[in-house]
Amino acid sequence: MTSKELFEILPHGVCRFSDFENHLIDCRNKNLIPENAKSIIVYLFPYYLGEENYKNRNISRYAVPRDYHSVAGELLDDFCEILNEKYPNDEFVPFLDNSPIPEVSAAIACSLGVRGKNRLLINDDYGSYCFIGEIVTTKEYEYSSPEKTVCENCGLCEKACPVNAINNGKIDAEKCMSAITQQKKELTDEQQKIIKDSGICWGCDICQEACPKNKKPKITPINAFIESAIPNIDENTTLENRAFAWRGEKVIRRNIEIIKK
Repeated sequence: MTSKELFEILPHGVCRFSDFENHLIDCRNKNLIPENAKSIIVYLFPYYLGEENYKNRNISRYAVPRDYHSVAGELLDDFCEILNEKYPNDEFVPFLDNSPIPEVSAAIACSLGVRGKNRLLINDDYGSYCFIGEIVTTKEYEYSSPEKTVCENCGLCEKACPVNAINNGKIDAEKCMSAITQQKKELTDEQQKIIKDSGICWGCDICQEACPKNKKPKITPINAFIESAIPNIDENTTLENRAFAWRGEKVIRRNIEIIKK
């Protein structure tokens, strides 16, 4: 699909910038927010590829396709161009990942989903398998009014976590398996066992897999994600354009070696 088609069909909504103005995250991109910002347009970039694309997977689902920073980042840039053409008197500034906007909270305010006990956004169609991007603009819109903000509280994600990292809607980053796989410092014997037992050398999807909304999520309409799928990596895999490249080869190779022991 083209950027123009995705601009129309990807889940998106609009909320007031003023609702988040006093809750911005302090990051280097904060100064890019336009003066007189009025609205936040939130887009979801679904990344679920269908189970056939995850055979023999040894990395988290989000890391199987090409790095979302480049794919979703390029799309957000294209969306801003489309908006600038339609509204030349307004500013449109994209943000992704390293964003001053509290992304999950903004997405909820845009009626795009609810917050799970694992702190992730859960969308009705795509479950929690979505990246979140924002466009902050000086243009005013009609704004969303979410009916729900939190999940059904079934607790399945909390129960599924093998290391008990989820507790009453809070995440213990020291325990979280995803955080352990990203850790640069030397791993304890217990942490190494966690990686070996999981068979996953980067990230963790266990809490997401337990969520009822992730049982039959829709497949992403973003071809760039589907066409770039690499579900299994080894010591020779090129890290370029992968979501885990920022962490460096040393950490990935260490984890692969732990699994192979």
